Amino acid sequence: MKHVLNPQVQQIEISGIRQFAEKINSYPDVISLTIGQPDFPTPNHIKEAGKLAIDQNMTSYAHTAGLIELREAAAIYFSSKYGLHYSPYSEILVTNGATEAIFIALRTILTEGDEVLLPTPAYSGYEPVITLCGGKTVCVDTTDTAFKLTKEQVLKHLTPRTKAVILGYPSNPTGAIMSKGELEDLSMVLRDLDIYVITDEIYSELVYGQLHASIATIDGMREKTIVINGLSKSHAMTGWRIGFTLAPEHLTKEMMKVHQYANTSINTIAQVAAVSALTAGKDDALFMKQEYQARRDYLCSELTALGFELFVPEGAFYIFPSIKNFHHDSYEFSVQLLEQAGIGVLPSTVFTNGGNEHIRISYAYSMEKLEEAIKRLKTFLSTYEKPVNLVSVS
Repeated sequence: MKHVLNPQVQQIEISGIRQFAEKINSYPDVISLTIGQPDFPTPNHIKEAGKLAIDQNMTSYAHTAGLIELREAAAIYFSSKYGLHYSPYSEILVTNGATEAIFIALRTILTEGDEVLLPTPAYSGYEPVITLCGGKTVCVDTTDTAFKLTKEQVLKHLTPRTKAVILGYPSNPTGAIMSKGELEDLSMVLRDLDIYVITDEIYSELVYGQLHASIATIDGMREKTIVINGLSKSHAMTGWRIGFTLAPEHLTKEMMKVHQYANTSINTIAQVAAVSALTAGKDDALFMKQEYQARRDYLCSELTALGFELFVPEGAFYIFPSIKNFHHDSYEFSVQLLEQAGIGVLPSTVFTNGGNEHIRISYAYSMEKLEEAIKRLKTFLSTYEKPVNLVSVS
């Protein structure tokens, strides 16, 4: 009966990130720097709010759009943090993490054959959803522009079938961000096009040295933009599964339909806890960000000294160093690190159009683990023999 299954489902693969992470888990005594999950516990006040919700029997269905208390808290939070002004009554949805938010946004926008511009290397969760929604991913390689999308690249890849562009900044896997000036420059092209913008800002609280900027705040962009965010990274709430869409009423009304048939409503207890996250815990991420920045600085210094070429990440908690001075194949190099050094990283091949010259290292791990990983890496490289077919870099 396999031949009668949906071919779009059969066309996609299980996440390469998860596949490689599972491979790593089969090895003993590995320092794994793979998964993008904060190593901090959910703050206590959020957990206590969840416990209280249970004790008060707040276990019934919530409104499909989300508890109004949470949507009101989200409206205030995103307005005060990033200048994003949306009505909690008609322009905000609470979703099952940012993952569902991405799905309902694309399912609402795309029809069969529509094209979506995706700056790459990119998080591997976008392309399969585009495929499931009948769309086609058009990869825009940003390796020569510091992993940032430019208006020239957009114009080069436009076709009559272009329906949307996805902006994933701060970026997983590269750690790149786009400043307000860079977004304004990009908007000079996007505002005049009949295409939507989906901006995934899940790492918005983890920007180093400057403030996060959203393209939805730029003149002419709000009406065509869907902002996606959530509490997984900012409040160490990955397992609570709270995400948001912020979009104009006409878009939110249509996304609500898709959301309703995918999720009757989101976990009520988690939503009550999320209210505490956005109010009492509106600055919970500050301590975590300071710790991440110290880890980033340590890794950048150590990796550069060892001969890796890299852009210093400006956001998120990933470093994406080039391995071209050591190997020509990121998958093989990652396997060697795993088998010979007991270090788990992700090859760039597991990311959409990630190429074959980088590895992704997550620093959402303790400094103790990072220091041990660097110690092992130094030992590994001290006896490492480069492949004979490695092209020398001048």
